[in-house]
Amino acid sequence: RRAGDFPSRSRGLPSAMTTIGDLPEDVLVELLSLLPARDLLRTCRLVCTQWRYVVDLTTLWKRKCQRDGFYRQSLDRSISDWRIFYMLCHLKRNLIKNPCAEENFQHWTLDDNEGDKWKIEDLPGAHGNDMPDPAVHKYFVTSYGPCFKSQLITLKKEGYWNQLMDEKRPEITVKDWYAARFDCGCRYELTVRLLSQDYIVLEEFHPEPVVIEQWSDAKWREISHTFQNYPEGVRYIWFQHGGQDTQYWAGWYGIRVTNSSITIGPQT
Repeated sequence: RRAGDFPSRSRGLPSAMTTIGDLPEDVLVELLSLLPARDLLRTCRLVCTQWRYVVDLTTLWKRKCQRDGFYRQSLDRSISDWRIFYMLCHLKRNLIKNPCAEENFQHWTLDDNEGDKWKIEDLPGAHGNDMPDPAVHKYFVTSYGPCFKSQLITLKKEGYWNQLMDEKRPEITVKDWYAARFDCGCRYELTVRLLSQDYIVLEEFHPEPVVIEQWSDAKWREISHTFQNYPEGVRYIWFQHGGQDTQYWAGWYGIRVTNSSITIGPQT
């Protein structure tokens, strides 16, 4: 065919040279929502004014929430910043490492290790009960002297940048499970501290110790606390739990603990 036989742009037909920048906004939102958040913020947002505008759109982050299963219609009025909501949902996981004793004592600091020292046992254990969560198979158990272990969580290493913690102050939820043996009394303690860059305590959860008498039901119980509206400057979370038996029997008759968790962000 001769050159003159091809349709020209003047007749209103699209050119074969259409670029991604010519796409309608809703199509661009759909395409960009497929990309990881890190690429959107660190690369795509810097491409041009139009892309920066699209990456900042609420509709794009809401679409990402839909794609990843974070979205519920009931949330529409309560979410002020869908980008931050997405980031928090995406980051959310248990920040306590080795919570169920599957890796021996890895990641734990043994602050007090008295009596016959900390030990790991398989559920349900002697004179014990299974956990409500069938995925948990082991627990840590204390002895007749004080046994306490801890973890220090560095928020920046876990992806929670300083500005996010200071401006948004996302909820920090702490949970722990504890149980006694049926045939021995014991004592359980938990301390969780929100620390500054200089390890100053900004907020603390330290409930009264739980004393369980001999011949209890030996059931596993959960303790839970959510930090809200805490001071700015939180850079670390320090978690410590433990206890001992109250009858000073040689062996491992003290409090049992497992399935500890610290999560940050919305309750989805």
